[in-house]
Amino acid sequence: MRRSAGINTAFRAIKAQHSANRSKMEVLADRMIGFASSTPFLVLHAIIFIVWLYWNLPISALPKFDPYPYGMLTMVVSLEAIFLSIFVLMTQSRESRIGELREELTLQVNLRMEEEITKTLHLVAGLYSRLGLVLADDPELKAMLEPLDPKKMEADLTDQIRASMPHFQLRKKKLEEMSLRSSGQ
Repeated sequence: MRRSAGINTAFRAIKAQHSANRSKMEVLADRMIGFASSTPFLVLHAIIFIVWLYWNLPISALPKFDPYPYGMLTMVVSLEAIFLSIFVLMTQSRESRIGELREELTLQVNLRMEEEITKTLHLVAGLYSRLGLVLADDPELKAMLEPLDPKKMEADLTDQIRASMPHFQLRKKKLEEMSLRSSGQ
């Protein structure tokens, strides 16, 4: 319980630290996205569009300022979409950085836990031998007693990813064939 509370505190601390270090533009982006993702924003836009369209319909007695095909409305909506997209991307980028830090923290904690579990298994195996008991001939237990090799795991994962992407392999094979042909000539 003590360790999980520490991890949760670390996760909150990462978010709090990034929230405290936001620039004015990031604060503005967060506020804009907060408002743009709200129901009042949707309702306000629906009302504005309905009024705009009605005002500019031929059946309306009001003076037309943007007749069909509503060029000004299209421009205003496009500009709004551009700015909202930028604010969304800024917010997502910051959240992505926070997520990467959390993943790194989780990885470090998991590696540390793996070291501790392996050490515990070694201690239990040592107790067995001191008590004169024989450990079962278990290949899984022997593998668990071996230290974790994160670099080998990363290399294995990279190989699996490469194997699952045949179009990248084809380019690599073509490049290798081309280099072999040019070196053979």
